[in-house]
Amino acid sequence: MEVGEPVEKSFLRPIDNTSIVQQVIDRLTYAMIYKELRPGDKLPTEMELAASFGVGRNSIREAIKILVSFGVLDIRRPEGTFVANGFSDKMINPLLYGIILDQSDSIDSLKELREWVDLGILELAIEKAAPEDIFQLEDQLNKLLAAIGGGNVQKVFITDDHFHEAISVAAHNSLLAQIARLVRTLTSEMRMHTITNMIKNGKGDELKQAHENLFNIVKDKNDTSARKLLVEGYFYRYNTLRK
Repeated sequence: MEVGEPVEKSFLRPIDNTSIVQQVIDRLTYAMIYKELRPGDKLPTEMELAASFGVGRNSIREAIKILVSFGVLDIRRPEGTFVANGFSDKMINPLLYGIILDQSDSIDSLKELREWVDLGILELAIEKAAPEDIFQLEDQLNKLLAAIGGGNVQKVFITDDHFHEAISVAAHNSLLAQIARLVRTLTSEMRMHTITNMIKNGKGDELKQAHENLFNIVKDKNDTSARKLLVEGYFYRYNTLRK
């Protein structure tokens, strides 16, 4: 190969005619996995892709449309189509819908998923939280405690979500933070049910204490009691996931 001669990309080879759109999606996905296409790279034109793959332009256009809807590709007119840079909320949607439509409808699986994600994030936050993360987390804690004192369930729910998001930020892992946000979305109705019951049944002080304990574990970097605190915390101890 001569110096400066274009390197032939392995993903730019003909594909057969079964499930053409999905194969185009798979081919582009594998190209990103194996770094033939990197974030920010410009894709060949529809015509060039169609010629390389040996398929029609409509199949290329449909595959690109799907990957754009997933947040994987960006169309920038008139420049062309590019591999996205970084996360987009759209990327989590296929997983969200997959869980929503899961026929097993397992409450226990959701509970285990949240427990596993919460523990992983808490352990990382204990390890990685910087002083500014602790400051932000304490600010969110104070807002949550004030909301609990006010007794407005909707406000408690929102500030509770912001508090847990601050723990995710302190973990400094964008992948895990996205998963945590997904899990909070899936369990939003159950979390609201839990908070409502605790406020109405006069358990606001327990709710406050649970979050103060979480904050202190991160601040003091005390990972020895992290699992015990989560498993015995209000969300699991009151078993509201079954109601």
